[in-house]
Amino acid sequence: MEPPLIAVLNGPNLNLLGTREPEKYGSATLDDVEALCAEAAEELGLAIDFRQTNLEGELISWVQECRGRAAGIIINPAGYSHTSIALMDALLAVDLPVVEVHITNIHRREAFRHLSYVSRAAVGVICGLGVGGYALGLRAIAGIIGQDETA
Repeated sequence: MEPPLIAVLNGPNLNLLGTREPEKYGSATLDDVEALCAEAAEELGLAIDFRQTNLEGELISWVQECRGRAAGIIINPAGYSHTSIALMDALLAVDLPVVEVHITNIHRREAFRHLSYVSRAAVGVICGLGVGGYALGLRAIAGIIGQDETA
């Protein structure tokens, strides 16, 4: 039997991790995040589909593709968190468990970052714990879908 598939979707500018404002986002690259997710997924008996885009429409299309294909979604919508009602609508439409992840604590940043439309579609939000938040998100999804009996 194939392990449950979890989509790990990343929004704009996350391709610049490791070089973009390392004082906020740390030195880990997106490749490092993917490796961290792959390791956590293997431990949890999950498969992942790890993607990043700078295009809102592409991110929405990827979310829509998850319906009937994935067991859950981990999403770091980055700047689209605060602007994209269309992304929120797509996440609500697929009817899957969603965990929203942010590397920084969006509530300690500029006021416009405090509101996340995506949070309305998420069962949980992990923010401010660095890239380790992705592994926590995978553990949470595993518990939600019944893959992790310790969760």
